[in-house]
Amino acid sequence: MRFDVLTLFPEILSGYLGQSLLKLAIERGLVTVAAYNIRDWSHDAKHHKVDDRPYGGGPGMVLMAPPVVDCVEAVRKQSPDPGHLIMLTPQGRRLTQGVVEELAQHQRLLLLCGRYEGFDERVRLLLEPDEISIGDFILGGGEVAAMTVIDAVVRLVPGVLGDERSSAEDSFSGDERLLEFAQYTRPREYRGLTVPDVLLSGDHALIAEWRRQQQIERTNDRKKGTPGHA
Repeated sequence: MRFDVLTLFPEILSGYLGQSLLKLAIERGLVTVAAYNIRDWSHDAKHHKVDDRPYGGGPGMVLMAPPVVDCVEAVRKQSPDPGHLIMLTPQGRRLTQGVVEELAQHQRLLLLCGRYEGFDERVRLLLEPDEISIGDFILGGGEVAAMTVIDAVVRLVPGVLGDERSSAEDSFSGDERLLEFAQYTRPREYRGLTVPDVLLSGDHALIAEWRRQQQIERTNDRKKGTPGHA
């Protein structure tokens, strides 16, 4: 699977790409991640300017349409598969595990990261991206959101996880979108708290039943009042 990140600060990704699961996936050839600097498509040869003051007044600066559109179009042409374009924006649809599973069906994702006061509206109108938000809050830019999308989607790429059951048992996975059950490991007793006896019983059917009950109780307790939950 291929990810193309379009940003004003591609260096932000360098540390992230060299760590943990994603690093191993890249080394094994399962995932490719490339970053592109939108400034390289600036029409300002001297200062590589990509933003300007908003028409109508107001605070901050707005990313201009020409360099952003040119960047997206140029990057898309690098592969026969133009990819699925995502604009990271607080105005987009909420990123959920269901959306992650949907995105994982694509072989190529382009992640467009905003800055400042956002994009000139013509970027959205011309490119018609899939607008996605990771939550109802504001970040300094779309790079953290892009890394969140990559991190979530990579787990679903075949072969990335050592045990494919890991993603199937994660919170929000499966048809019911339940939270994950409580997990324990050694030591058996710590500061007066012990591992539940059922997990030591060796009875796999009983353990599975206990875990499912844990999932139902946790989901009901922690998701009350959350949109989409009873």
